[in-house]
Amino acid sequence: MQFSCYRSLFGRIYHKMSDQTTRAAVSDYDAIGGGPAVSAVVNDFYVRVLDDPQLAPYFEGVDIPRLKRHQVLLVTQVLGGPDNYEGRPLDEAHEHLDVDHDDFAAVASHLTAAMNAAGVPEDIVMRAIAAVSATEPDIVKAGST
Repeated sequence: MQFSCYRSLFGRIYHKMSDQTTRAAVSDYDAIGGGPAVSAVVNDFYVRVLDDPQLAPYFEGVDIPRLKRHQVLLVTQVLGGPDNYEGRPLDEAHEHLDVDHDDFAAVASHLTAAMNAAGVPEDIVMRAIAAVSATEPDIVKAGST
């Protein structure tokens, strides 16, 4: 049995215990089809977000292909796939955007819709959205509603 400590993409430190049986479990990432499935979800997600007049202004002047690559790595990690995200912590990446709760909820809704459209099983969608929801304090500007 091996114990390890790691820092999540959200900047929190976690301790985990691993052995043969825990490594043999199928991750949500693998269950939905791995990298190609995540890329398809992220591409659909950005079509939805960029078509949303509430959210589109956040992405003016943003390198969308680069952002998609980051998002693929984040979603991969959320789903239990390889942890290859090397971008800034979420609070740093969003601090200048003044994201409010309604905008955050709209983004989560678009991710849910993209995952549903791709046929991701409901239990996996729910776990992924729970993980995303847990990041709200890192993304939403304090005091916004």
